[in-house]
This record gives sequence, structure tokens and C-alpha cells, in this order.
Amino acid sequence: MTLEQTDTPVARRDGKHPPTLKLQRTLAMVLLLCQGGITVTGSLVRVTGSGLGCNTWPLCHEGSLVPVAGAAPWIHQTIEFGNRLLTFVVAAAAIAVLWAVYQARRGKPVKSLAWFSLAGVVVQAVIGGISVRLDLQWWAVAVHFLPSMVLVWVAAVLYMRLAEDESTPPEACYPKRIRTIAVIAAVALSCVLITGTMVTGSGPHSGDASVGMEGRLAIDTALLAYVHAACMYVYLGFTVITFFKLRKAKAPHAAQKTSWILLGLIVVQWAVGLSQYYMGVPRWTIPIHIGLSSLVVAFTAFLYAHAVRRELL
Repeated sequence: MTLEQTDTPVARRDGKHPPTLKLQRTLAMVLLLCQGGITVTGSLVRVTGSGLGCNTWPLCHEGSLVPVAGAAPWIHQTIEFGNRLLTFVVAAAAIAVLWAVYQARRGKPVKSLAWFSLAGVVVQAVIGGISVRLDLQWWAVAVHFLPSMVLVWVAAVLYMRLAEDESTPPEACYPKRIRTIAVIAAVALSCVLITGTMVTGSGPHSGDASVGMEGRLAIDTALLAYVHAACMYVYLGFTVITFFKLRKAKAPHAAQKTSWILLGLIVVQWAVGLSQYYMGVPRWTIPIHIGLSSLVVAFTAFLYAHAVRRELL
């Protein structure tokens, strides 16, 4: 069945038309963009020193759900409170996807991914609140960032799985040895992300203008940057191997194209990271680096999802 055929849904017995495949995937893409986008706005909170613009949670300030004049600089309150409001946008996107997959009567794997996405938004909101109550301790902020990357991964896999016919058995699209290398690359990516939070945690951007270096990771930033770079080179190396193995095995064009785009994103991310190091981590580079991280995670997830697929709708 082609994508065009599924865009004209057949009415159910109750007379209602289920969401088309195109609508389901559009909503899933919106969710993916929201999951990645809120990491960028979160980085804006950090680099503008607005992390404690709202100094408690779930309220903004004691006794007030919204910003209070004079409680903190208005720009800091606006940025932090605005980022909190974006959580509801992400939640709405997750609810829309969940509604669509249930209305379309999709299978359990797809529904599980949709539920995970919605639950993850709630958990992330709580973790963000805890990080504020802990005055933005570096490890609390790291714990807040890393689950966001997991949610980007889940949203990307969900987008891919929605295109599949769940009534057909899954089939390997390329040899197991290549899938193993791709998985190793994904593990290396997790190390890149973890060490990246450590570099940030030891650096100058604490997340709030008044916090300074209190609660920062007491390890030399340059040393952590070298460790982070080493992990990145390992990740890049395994991704390059995966790319050439896919070409040699004549894997599906979509998988090869995804690996090519992923390599390009990694190189750009490497260039941004290198520039950050030599320029002393200027504030404006951080949202770019974070945004690229979401893209790299998403395309790594796409490549992972290409490994084993069902017949496409």
C-alpha cells in the first residue's frame, strides 16, 4: 500500500474517519521539532543567566504562578517563564500524536512510543523544577538535558515507525554486523552527550547570573573538553565505518542517505565545538551546539530505525 492510498482514510464502523498516515507523521514531526526545539530554548535560558528568573517550582515565585515585578530582572523572568510555558506546547504535541495513533488504531509498539513521549514531557518538567530548587547544580542541569535527548530519539523512531505496516513482519534491511557497528556508534554518541554536559558543567555559564561558579563541576574544563572530543572522534569513526559498510552492502538508498546526512551534521557539530573551544565558549555558540545535538541524535535514531523495518504503508 502506498502513502498516497493511505491519505484517503476508510471510515470505521462508527462512521468516523481515522487520521491519515500523512497527518500522523506530520504530528510526529511536529513533536520531534518540539522536543529538539525546547532544548534550544533551554540553552537560551542558560546563556542569558535566566535560570533562576523564576526561583521556585511549580510556581514562578513564592505565592505567584507568574513573574512578579522586581523579584528578578524582567528579562530573566520572561525568558525562564517563557521556556516553562513551552513545556505545554510540547505536551500538546505529544497528546496530539497519542490521539492520532489511537484513532488510527495503530499497534502496541507505536502506541508505546507515543505514551513514552508524553510521560517523558511530564518527567522532564519535574526534573527541571528540581534543578531550579537545587539552584542549578551542574549535575541537576545535566540530568535535565540528557532525558531531552532520549525524547528526541524516541520521537524520531516514532516518526519512522508510523510509516510501517504493523501487520507485516519486521525484516533486516542490512546485515547484522553493520547493525552492531551502528549500535556501537549510538553508544559512543551517548558518551559524547554525557561528557558534553560535564564540559558545560565546569564552564562559565552556570545558568543564572547570580550563581557564578558555585555548584559547578570542579574539574579542569580543558581536560573535559579533550575527553569530550575523544568521544566525538570515536562516534565519528564508527559512523564513517557504518556509512561505507552500508554502501558496500548495497543497503536501501534511504539508509545510505541518512548516514550521509548524519556524517555531514557530525562534521558541522565538530566545527562548532572546535570554534567554541578556541573562542572561549561565547554565549551565542551554545544554542547552535545544542540544536545540532538534537539533529545528530534524531538522524542517529533514523539510521537505527532503518536497520529493521516492516513493509512501508
